[in-house]
Amino acid sequence: MKKLFVLFFVFLATLGRADEGMWLPLLIDRLNYVDMQKEGLKLTAEEIYSINHSSLKDAIIQFGNGCTGEMISSQGLVLTNHHCGYGAIQSHSTIEHDYLADGFWAMNLKEELPNEGLTARFLVRIEDVTARVLEGLNDQMTERERNAKISELSKAIQSEATQGTGYDARVASFFNGNEFYLFVYEVFRDVRLVGAPPSSIGKFGADTDNWLWPRHTGDFSLFRVYTGPDGKPASFSDENIPMKPRHHLPVSLDGYEKGDFAMIMGYPGSTDRYLTSWGVNLAIEISNPTIVKIRGKKLDIMRKDMDANREVAIKYASKYAGVSNYWKYFIGQTRGLKRLKVLEDKQKIENEFQVWVNADPVRMEKYGKVLSDIEAAYKTYGEYTLQRWYFIESVMRGAEVMTLAQSFTGLGNELGEKAPSQEKIDRMKQALTKSVERHFKNYNRPTDVKLLSAMLQMYYENVPVQQQPEAFRQMVAKNKGDFNRIAGNIFARSIFADEAKVRAFLEKPSLKVLKKDPAYTLSVMMVEKYRENQKNLDAANEMLERGNRLFVAGLREMQPERKFYPNANSTMRLTYGKVLDYYPADAVHYNYFTTLKGVMEKEDPDNWEFVVPAKLKALYEKKDFGPYAMDNGQMPVAFLSTTDITGGNSGSPVINGKGELIGLAFDGNWEAMSGDIAFEPELQRTISVDIRYVLFIIDKYAGAKNIINELTLVPKGRKAEKEISSDGMPVDVRPEN
Repeated sequence: MKKLFVLFFVFLATLGRADEGMWLPLLIDRLNYVDMQKEGLKLTAEEIYSINHSSLKDAIIQFGNGCTGEMISSQGLVLTNHHCGYGAIQSHSTIEHDYLADGFWAMNLKEELPNEGLTARFLVRIEDVTARVLEGLNDQMTERERNAKISELSKAIQSEATQGTGYDARVASFFNGNEFYLFVYEVFRDVRLVGAPPSSIGKFGADTDNWLWPRHTGDFSLFRVYTGPDGKPASFSDENIPMKPRHHLPVSLDGYEKGDFAMIMGYPGSTDRYLTSWGVNLAIEISNPTIVKIRGKKLDIMRKDMDANREVAIKYASKYAGVSNYWKYFIGQTRGLKRLKVLEDKQKIENEFQVWVNADPVRMEKYGKVLSDIEAAYKTYGEYTLQRWYFIESVMRGAEVMTLAQSFTGLGNELGEKAPSQEKIDRMKQALTKSVERHFKNYNRPTDVKLLSAMLQMYYENVPVQQQPEAFRQMVAKNKGDFNRIAGNIFARSIFADEAKVRAFLEKPSLKVLKKDPAYTLSVMMVEKYRENQKNLDAANEMLERGNRLFVAGLREMQPERKFYPNANSTMRLTYGKVLDYYPADAVHYNYFTTLKGVMEKEDPDNWEFVVPAKLKALYEKKDFGPYAMDNGQMPVAFLSTTDITGGNSGSPVINGKGELIGLAFDGNWEAMSGDIAFEPELQRTISVDIRYVLFIIDKYAGAKNIINELTLVPKGRKAEKEISSDGMPVDVRPEN
């Protein structure tokens, strides 16, 4: 027995090595600072995270709704990934001005392009509010009651934190509901497009290379945050001025060497590192294959129409990229979970946890039913997982005519009230008018007809019969299983298939019209059946939520000396490690960086994913790399580090030990796609574009010297503390105090 405990703790110790972990910046000084110094950090903890002084956190933004960006100039210039800015770039692209194909570069402030709805979110502070929240909870509460109380307390805390400030706030749950932290933000709403390389650089390798190393992608784009004349957040106006950030990152021309310290700050979206074996099994056997199957069908339909028509290709570029990214991700995750035997590893942890629980009557009282409850919950989940994913992927995210119709249900509900509120109706009409405009700007009806037919057929053929709406089954029977006919009928009769009809409806909305609309009624019946199905999971949800919360609490109690980090939840985190190569398989070694030579080696003029621009080839042939080449004369493109990231970290800065920018993260590697569930230290790598390649493209390829002149460049071979800025004056490139 004692030997088992020793082996278990050795196993867990490997999980806590320096390269693993998405750490809260607030806790860096207490949990990580000494280890980071040993790895090569030169900054103080206060220079990383501070409320009273400018620090690295002030240069990191949550870009839009799902990426990270960093401030790289004193004039509000933002660097993020090309794929993070892709939607904005696409929105400005037309056949006449094809910024996706040709790139875009603003040579002055007046040429920068506004982006409605795009925001930059700056973290003001983090506060531990665990004690205050837990005071309002007790062990007699059901999970539903507990969540309701947490929501009530969180709203009060958020209100207090933002009253009279103009800030936004969020109380986030950590460690499956065992800790709570308040995050206060300042949100800027005028964010303009400054620059983007052509997709032949920014998406070089596209789907083929996605999630794979070696990479040769210049995955970056540039934006600028504007404020009102008073320096405060403001909606777009010609009177607005470039933001003056509290801190911006100096840009290193020195590069890196194998083993160098590297850290990343950003907004990782979601991980599930404490997922149990039953959750892993559900992902492998049902969830992941289902998502892959549905998304694969969508991609086939979109790709054919995009290849046939450039206008359709522009309209659907961002949509296709969004579907494709996680289609390939889930293929890789399933492969990784199986290959790395994650299920077996989880089972070992659970077995040892149960041994620890059984060894003490007090622990038995508290944790004795945890694993059995989780197992029982997942058994019920398995019965409803197919309907869940086919509803989400085929109905809600399938044909856009259904998505648009679903967005009108709030208006339909209000129209159905005994005393409808005209104020609410007018407000919804205004919001829906904007969404209709966005919808039809990037819409191709023939493509959507094909998507609707295919998605409804997949739903019909794969969801258990008793979990489908009876009216839908009758509709299919009436049309003798002809889904092309069903889709054709819906598009022929629905107002949501025609922009003019939808606009006319919004001028004079009518519940009677909605109730007769085939897309609307199909959407409503699908949603109602889904909710009915989900009600059957109430008991399982209760068991699973309570079980997961107690399981994580028990793990932490069992290992009081271990430094635990919470799952990602779209809050700011810091991860650190080394620039390092890796060995993905027997007799295979991958170097830790790639060069422009690799771009030329991959060139394929007949494959849109690997087209190389003529100007880039000319620069390569002349070796005209400016001051951005490596010491050996080669032009670096991308590099690897052992940092711990996930979706949401896209665009995050890779920072050296002196607080200087050396790259920006854009991907993970194929061999470790199981990383959101289990970190694999020997295999897991962050793929980042080298900042020197970014500068080379901006300067030598685009000729956008105006952008280069804004940056605080740290010359090669110089100390970071005092350097020369672009205007020739000495500057302090460490965080200002």
